[in-house]
Amino acid sequence: MKEIRKIARERMKGYCRVCPVCDGRACAGEVPGMGGLGTGSSFMANVEALAARRLNIRLIHDAAEPDTRIQFLGKDLALPVLAAPIGGVSFNMGGEISEEDYIDAVLGGCRDHGTLGCTGDGAPDFIHETGFATIRALNGAGIPFIKPWEEPELYHKLEKAEGAGADIAGIDIDAAGLVTLRLMGRPVSPKPPERLREILENTPLKCILKGIMTPDEARLAVDVGAAAIVVSNHGGRVLDGAPGVAEALPAVAGAVKGQIAILADGGVRTGVDILKMLALGADAVMIGRPFSVAAVGGLREGVKKYLEGIASELVQAMILTGCKDVASVSRAVLYDPAAGKDETR
Repeated sequence: MKEIRKIARERMKGYCRVCPVCDGRACAGEVPGMGGLGTGSSFMANVEALAARRLNIRLIHDAAEPDTRIQFLGKDLALPVLAAPIGGVSFNMGGEISEEDYIDAVLGGCRDHGTLGCTGDGAPDFIHETGFATIRALNGAGIPFIKPWEEPELYHKLEKAEGAGADIAGIDIDAAGLVTLRLMGRPVSPKPPERLREILENTPLKCILKGIMTPDEARLAVDVGAAAIVVSNHGGRVLDGAPGVAEALPAVAGAVKGQIAILADGGVRTGVDILKMLALGADAVMIGRPFSVAAVGGLREGVKKYLEGIASELVQAMILTGCKDVASVSRAVLYDPAAGKDETR
């Protein structure tokens, strides 16, 4: 991974510094690019909110060989991790590798490790076209995410996703107001509940709504028929001053846990971070920028190496906190600094 990161730093020069800790400080305001919007505070809050959590060490147990497998919307995954949808290699990552090679690296590397990658969408058609083509080439192994366009385009892209062999698709409603799209003359907008319900009822795909940060909108996602939600502030790239995902997640999970699948996306960097998100109520996590670095620096092999590393870290963290499988991860894993005792469910 050191070599992969070194190559990525050279290839992404001017777009991403591949910092030792990817926390949004060095790249604040660099949108387009890999930074966070404005002061970068929402990006930084994602990382800081996870770092503020501590874990309880437990070693009197029989969880010596934790099972990291999960089932997500009918898919068997080796790890509770999906690669988040990121596209636009030319204007976000420097363009030293092609969009085709990038998407193949993310989706192919994830498939090879037994999990799923997601593809992005954008104003240039080649972003979504490349994603659909790669999903088709990998026999449906990927989840395409589509921006909240006006309905004719949104329906058209959902149909193309189905035609590519996908049976799950996402709508990243947190892209509403995205700067890069506005600069390209292609603004997107929020969707009221009745329109979302109609959209979801008119596609056979299982749909994920990405960008849920409050309990009331989580309940609305259940009401309109979403199959899953992603608790996400779009990597801090759409609204400055938003809370970190790990801050928002417990209340969201408290409102809809068990009614809908819950993903969390924001600031996850390590296997320990994955465990923290699971303990806070997520069923699985999405990871964005680290996958981009791995893909740009090492293509499929880079993605596989990154996944191997965080899988090993997750297993170690589960052993040291007494979690025999993902289902057994609970709030009891987290240390409560105020009370000086375990947090309970």
